Amino acid sequence: MGREVHRKAGRKLRARAQGRRGIWFGLGMFGVIGWSVAVPAVAFTALGVWLDRHWPADFSWTLTLLFIGVGVGCLNAWYWVREHTRPEDAEDETR
Repeated sequence: MGREVHRKAGRKLRARAQGRRGIWFGLGMFGVIGWSVAVPAVAFTALGVWLDRHWPADFSWTLTLLFIGVGVGCLNAWYWVREHTRPEDAEDETR
């Protein structure tokens, strides 16, 4: 077990020494951010279409919920980016 801990600690120190993340991390973050905005926007829009069919109103449920879904998605993306781009020293302090 001691060797395993030592190996993982060495990997973590090497990653810190490099100080930057690779292109795959950036592409992965791009994809996660896109999905974290698109999924709530589509889900809220689908709910809006359903509401427009079943409870018509003077305003469009679809447009209203589309804007809410995009807002929720943007907050979700902001939270994800904030949590995954903080320096590793800050992550160690919060644990």
